[in-house]
Amino acid sequence: MPVHAADFTAKEVTTAMFGAAAGAKLDYSGRDLSGLDLAGLDFKQAQLNKANLFGTDLAGANLSGANLAGARLDRAVITRADFTAADLTGVTMLRPTIYSGLEPDQREAPRFRGANLTGARIMAVRLDGADFRGANLTGADLAALDYPWGDDRGSPQRAVLLGCDFSGATLTGVRLRFAVLHFARFRGADLSGVDFTKADLTKADLSGANLTGANMTGANLDGAVLSGVRGLETVQGLHLARNIETAIR
Repeated sequence: MPVHAADFTAKEVTTAMFGAAAGAKLDYSGRDLSGLDLAGLDFKQAQLNKANLFGTDLAGANLSGANLAGARLDRAVITRADFTAADLTGVTMLRPTIYSGLEPDQREAPRFRGANLTGARIMAVRLDGADFRGANLTGADLAALDYPWGDDRGSPQRAVLLGCDFSGATLTGVRLRFAVLHFARFRGADLSGVDFTKADLTKADLSGANLTGANMTGANLDGAVLSGVRGLETVQGLHLARNIETAIR
């Protein structure tokens, strides 16, 4: 069997980016950049839609404003990567590497501020401290990935998003089933139709958010801030939420 190789070497991509004229957007649409070491590279708003970035090292890379629609970032290293205002429509991020050490360091979290993550699948991740302020996550899937082999209880592998900031973001129809969202901030966010089934929202701040049609069945609302929340009367399963009596109204 032939050994798989990317379409370019890391040196070729790096040289091209450094040599790109001001305002030029290099086009790597649909190309295979998998496994390359592109850490710290300024992509200068390159066209990377439908590119294969499986296992690519993007630690500290500047991908702000880049077009990554439909790209594959499974197993990619995105420690400190900047996706501000990037187009990540329909992107997949299965088990990306977020932190350089064994313990999560929120200072190393990637930035998605103002990015378009419509329909994105970000699975089996720990994204503590990630910045999603003003991002569009309509229809995105950040839910539990699967059920581990040999687990008689059927416990899913939960997405852990401690301290993430979704303030002002649009999360219409997002799947956050089983997600751990301690101290997450959803101030003024559009959470209409979000599936929070069995999510842990301990001390999360949902003040001023729109929860119209969201599902809170089995969610943990211990110490969650619900002041000024809109559409609370339409929330499904709110009577089945845990620790609702400790939520701050």
